[in-house]
Amino acid sequence: MAGLNRIYVSRRGVGHCAGPWAWVVLLLPLTGAASAQPSEQTASTAATHTSALGFYYSRGGYGESSETRIRFLPFSHEVARGSWRFKATVPVLEISGPANVLVNVGSVGGFSDSRVSASGAGDISFNLTYEVPAWSADAPFIDISADFKAPTADPKQGLGSGRMDAGLQIDLYQLAGPLTVFASAGYRYRRPSPFYPGLENSLFGSVGASANWGDTLQYGLIYDYRQAASSFTGETHELLPYLSWAMSADWSVMLYTVTGFTEDSADFAAGMQLSRRW
Repeated sequence: MAGLNRIYVSRRGVGHCAGPWAWVVLLLPLTGAASAQPSEQTASTAATHTSALGFYYSRGGYGESSETRIRFLPFSHEVARGSWRFKATVPVLEISGPANVLVNVGSVGGFSDSRVSASGAGDISFNLTYEVPAWSADAPFIDISADFKAPTADPKQGLGSGRMDAGLQIDLYQLAGPLTVFASAGYRYRRPSPFYPGLENSLFGSVGASANWGDTLQYGLIYDYRQAASSFTGETHELLPYLSWAMSADWSVMLYTVTGFTEDSADFAAGMQLSRRW
């Protein structure tokens, strides 16, 4: 499974950014998001806050004789001001199955004879994003992000690698009639772990599109790719359809599913997230 990625609706439109292994979804209100102009995005310098609570479930064989199942409950809070956004995510999780899947990475392999069944705190992550000012009305929107994972999960229980991760990413968005098309590319650095010696750095990328259905619904599809995150595993390819509903100017909810196409991807995953902007 490509690292549990984050999907968000920024002030520019829908975006996808790879990060800690949870489909951690941070939604801003959808109304007007896909049609925002550069002048609207920079008009206000007041800080806005978005709090989000999500739930994620996945299962997959990962080439083993039995499945790995994961339940992931992240809470995140984002502060946005001007062209900058800062977000922190604090998760709890439960994992059961062969000890070859990390919630921050995906399949790492090499541990076919071990099993885990544990729950507890996950790795805390921090993300900083800069929205590059658009140079013309027709230019694509560009976001540049850096994120850091603090190793707060217990590696002895299979809840994390016990080492920090860090990543850099660039996201591009382009309005195309009724659609917002977007693409991401980035690089993930992983410190060597004594618990999972096969861990490697990896490139990742994604492409997708979204559209509005009326004033309150938005739907989209994302294709996600990641290089092998371990010397014991291969690359991952996943497809994510999603539906988001802006219940009001402040509240929104997203539903999504994930389908993997390689042995090292989850066979199935689904989740939801409730967000409030204030």
